[in-house]
Amino acid sequence: MDVLDVLNLGEVSVYLSKMAMFPVFDLAYYIVSILYLKYEPGAVDVARKSPVASWLCAMLYCFGSYILADILLGVCPIDYFHNNTHILLATAVWYLVFFCPLNLFYKCVAFLPIKLVLVALKEVVRTRKIAAGVHHAHHAYHHGFVIMIIIGYVKGSGVALISNFEQLLRGVWKPETNEILNMSFPTKASLYGAILFTLQEAHLLPVSKSTLICVFTLFMATIKVFMTARHSHGSPFALVESWVCHLLFGSALASDDGHDHHAPAPAPTPAASPVKTKEELSEGTRKRKSKKAE
Repeated sequence: MDVLDVLNLGEVSVYLSKMAMFPVFDLAYYIVSILYLKYEPGAVDVARKSPVASWLCAMLYCFGSYILADILLGVCPIDYFHNNTHILLATAVWYLVFFCPLNLFYKCVAFLPIKLVLVALKEVVRTRKIAAGVHHAHHAYHHGFVIMIIIGYVKGSGVALISNFEQLLRGVWKPETNEILNMSFPTKASLYGAILFTLQEAHLLPVSKSTLICVFTLFMATIKVFMTARHSHGSPFALVESWVCHLLFGSALASDDGHDHHAPAPAPTPAASPVKTKEELSEGTRKRKSKKAE
């Protein structure tokens, strides 16, 4: 008997791919998203001085991917705000994270074991959003593979892609933090996931959508939990990306110039005391010995 049949992995994958995200998974997504908002420098001060601006930032953190995807697809970008239940739930999370007495709610959800569980649940939602974005774009543009990738990518990492606009709401302007210029692991993973789901949607990847959702969810949840536990901001793709850039783009990430930027500059030699050669040092030693003998 086949091992896969014994473990019923196919049935598990189908169950996971059809499992409802509301309310448990969506709640975890909102909590982690707004928790990351509170980590931003000055976010607490903005919440105290301008609760409206802070609330708008929180809504972008929770629903930014839907807004950006709707803009790209020519749909009204505020359509998602007719989901009153989701808006009220995200608003309640925002209020508890920023204004709960004694910071009790924040302390609970930021407690590492609880936070790891919430992070894992958030990655379940991210994977489903990528798959849904690709599927939605496929219905609108049957052969638009690039469009399918873009919409899936935006659905998975739209919050990061509009981070500069969110910063403006908090009175911050840091164009160097553009997510396109400095992609984080979730952003890169969303792009790779969008490519995989696009290939699957186009029947170029010999695997069912439920299996791909299950495998990609396990990958994302495992990596994110590990990175969160280690407080790491690196990327597990770094080695492969470095090799690919070396192969395709002339060692863009592993060039000698990149190392020179981090190498300490040599200390300047004073002009009055030039470096002496070995012969000059030996001559000086000989002369000192001669003076002592006299």
